[in-house]
Amino acid sequence: MTYDNDNIFAKILRGEIPSVKLYEDAETYVFMDIMPRADGHCLVIPKTPARNMLDASDDQLTACLRTVRRMGHAVMRAFDAGGVTVQQFNEAPGGQEVFHLHYHVLPRHEGVSLRPPGQMAEMDDLEAKAAKIRAALAEMG
Repeated sequence: MTYDNDNIFAKILRGEIPSVKLYEDAETYVFMDIMPRADGHCLVIPKTPARNMLDASDDQLTACLRTVRRMGHAVMRAFDAGGVTVQQFNEAPGGQEVFHLHYHVLPRHEGVSLRPPGQMAEMDDLEAKAAKIRAALAEMG
């Protein structure tokens, strides 16, 4: 399988499609999932092409996991969550739908199930939740 430069996350990185940005560094970009399964559900992606973790470089994986950990702390703080779920899918049979390496970071609360997939969020709601995560990131330094 080859990397498709026209996948939606590549277009987000190029600024062709808008996203609700939370964080970025030299190697990774983080934005809100537009179909959140939990309040604060965000996505961490590398800025360089990688179809998924099966073809990603060690450097891409390291950078992504460093950012995943940072975002895990931030979303837990922002939403007073007791835990965090991290999901990552590889190839269609493994559940991958967008073929650019990405990690889902979802704050979790005891006894609260994830929402069903495929429900689009209101942009105002995403922006409000993003503001909470950005504030938590700022507090963390």
